[in-house]
Amino acid sequence: MIFSSAIFLFLFLPIVVLLYAIVRGIERKNNILLIFSIIFYAWGEPIYVLLLLGSIFVNWLFGRLVVKENPNRKSWLILSVVVNVGLLFAFKYLGFVAENLNLIFGSSISVKIVLPIGISFFTFQAMSYVIDVYRGNGESQKQVKNVALYISLFPQLIAGPIVRYQTVADQISIRTHNSEKILGGVRRFIVGLGKKVIFANNFALVADAVFNSDIQQHGSIVLWIGAVAYSLQILFDFSGYSDMAIGLGKIFGFEFLENFDYPYISKSVTEFWRRWHMSLGTWFRDYVYIPIGGNRVGKGRHIFNLFIVWFLTGLWHGANWTFVVWGLGYFIILVIEKYTHIDKAFEKKLHFIPHFYTMFLVILGWVIFRSDTIAAALSFIAGMFGPLVRESSDAVLIKQYLGEYVGVFLLSFAFLIPWKNCFRVGEKLRNVGTVLGDVCCFLMLIVSVSYIMKGSYSPFIYFNF
Repeated sequence: MIFSSAIFLFLFLPIVVLLYAIVRGIERKNNILLIFSIIFYAWGEPIYVLLLLGSIFVNWLFGRLVVKENPNRKSWLILSVVVNVGLLFAFKYLGFVAENLNLIFGSSISVKIVLPIGISFFTFQAMSYVIDVYRGNGESQKQVKNVALYISLFPQLIAGPIVRYQTVADQISIRTHNSEKILGGVRRFIVGLGKKVIFANNFALVADAVFNSDIQQHGSIVLWIGAVAYSLQILFDFSGYSDMAIGLGKIFGFEFLENFDYPYISKSVTEFWRRWHMSLGTWFRDYVYIPIGGNRVGKGRHIFNLFIVWFLTGLWHGANWTFVVWGLGYFIILVIEKYTHIDKAFEKKLHFIPHFYTMFLVILGWVIFRSDTIAAALSFIAGMFGPLVRESSDAVLIKQYLGEYVGVFLLSFAFLIPWKNCFRVGEKLRNVGTVLGDVCCFLMLIVSVSYIMKGSYSPFIYFNF
């Protein structure tokens, strides 16, 4: 079940909201959320819901064993990491390892395991629970159902944001519900729905048409259109889901941290990664980068620490060498920025150069991310710097893409810039802006629903991770 489906919008969500509003007391409200969160996951993964429940129980048990009173708590913490990483490895990377062993040794090891939806997200949240309890950043939950609610809460279960336990530890038992928060959540959900249905899905049509075609037949203009379309698709797809998750959280009284902060306005790749998928970045920073030494070490060790983090960041996204190369590419760029300050040199000369430099590298990175193989990615990138037009059909495609989707392209740019930071307005104008914003939200909802009813949707990209 996905947020941008009719069954979620018109059946599942209304039932959950209605029952949640009817029952009294935070414990009963939590029970409603827990029951429907399990149903939500079981809807798409009826078998692997047992895996989710098993992960919840095991990590609840580890959470009870890593409390300060236990003299062996460090051993239990290490075991919890081994179990969780082992679970992720078995379902996500075992087939990848077997495939590469076959290539190296000529063996015929066969591993066919269906990847459970959202396993990377709920496993990282489970690890966050145990580690935060160990560090004293949250109380060990005596009731397993509270841990189950934290890990399986349906707004962020499938594709994030990765909610840290220390962020919501207190909210599980104490949180506020008021009309302002609920209305804010509704608005945020509608914006996210529009990002997904109106923008991401339309950009997907262009990106898929280009990436799934014979690259050798296209000139650079068509390939750049495809690359830019995918760059916009993945932004609106993932940030749209995060907006919907944060909005749903507000409706039920939870406050989740932001996951995106207008990443495409960045003036350096370092800044881009401070703004993109922030929950993953801070997770690796606090649970991997800092524990292995962070930047409090010599230059060589610091570079090695960055290598580890970005290797894991790439691998986290999928069991494919394209993701590893994508992650290590960012490692190289970030090390160069860190030790040469090239981004600052650009910024001092011309204002637009830092944006151009950053987005140029980000778009090339997305080509690698989107490609099935390294060879396909290199071929695509080479074509982006080849002849402008290769075949007569290119002109037709360019006219078609620019003609059919130019409106969506142009309108999408309104969501790439933090307009509220661009102007200083008085209270009256702010009120007018709020009214206009509500009108735009209503129109966005109508258009989104019309797309959904026509059946024009595609699964969220990050469901695969």
